[in-house]
Amino acid sequence: MSEFRPEGVLLNTPSNKNALSSLQGLKEAMLKGMILEGRAALCDKEHNLHIDLGIMKGIIPRNEGAIGIEEGYVRDIALISRVGKSVSFIVQDIKRNSEGRLYALLSRKKAQEKALHDYVDKLLIGDVIDVKVTHMENFGAFCDIGTGITALLPIESISVSRIPHPGVRFFVGQNIKCIVSGRDDRGRIVLSHKELLGTWDENAALFKIGETVPGIIRSVESYGVFVELAPNLAGLAEYNPDVKEGMSAAVYIKNIIPERKKIKLIIVDYCEEKQTPSEIRYFFTGEHIDI
Repeated sequence: MSEFRPEGVLLNTPSNKNALSSLQGLKEAMLKGMILEGRAALCDKEHNLHIDLGIMKGIIPRNEGAIGIEEGYVRDIALISRVGKSVSFIVQDIKRNSEGRLYALLSRKKAQEKALHDYVDKLLIGDVIDVKVTHMENFGAFCDIGTGITALLPIESISVSRIPHPGVRFFVGQNIKCIVSGRDDRGRIVLSHKELLGTWDENAALFKIGETVPGIIRSVESYGVFVELAPNLAGLAEYNPDVKEGMSAAVYIKNIIPERKKIKLIIVDYCEEKQTPSEIRYFFTGEHIDI
């Protein structure tokens, strides 16, 4: 397994556990410059992170907490919000405190710099990578692409079917796959997701004429109602003044027209039941896709 993973992935791996199981293991990891993970126990008033290493305490000084903290373009909330969560780091030194107890001096910033140089900077457009959803805004989902380095997944790139908020598809802490779609004006990775969810034909093949299936009302227009059957597949039903966007619906599949990429539906029933993110089905599972 690559060491350049979203925070939390390495925590319970054999190599990480072995490195944190003894003083010798920690020293060997330090000499090799290994990226390790531990859980942040607290953030003190100076915003230094205290990490539970099991055999001893580790401390990440504020200025070593993340790339950009010292420069001021990353806010201290990025450190405070790690409390109770896994944190990536490289061991810088092992020292004794005023009471003679051993503690490890750690750097999350150094781990991120290594990830940037050896991994992120080498990613190509079309590369498929594992990421973790860290937080969501109306315009998209922010994802950890490795060692706490974040990238934006814009809302329009989440699925073909339009959604009001990323929370319709994901939950915070969810591990998903994404495609590298480009870089922004600061060189940061930008992600896409919809290309992994299958083509119209692949999704339509899962349904048959005459079936009644669940769907979600995504758009109500004067000429009809668009109902999502899958993240990359929607059908059109006749206009109904009583339905609203976001409603759950049971729909009858009246016709599937592959040559026109259309599915005709009849709304059988509908309700206000709140939708929770469903399990993601990936049609593409390779390491690179042309986009």
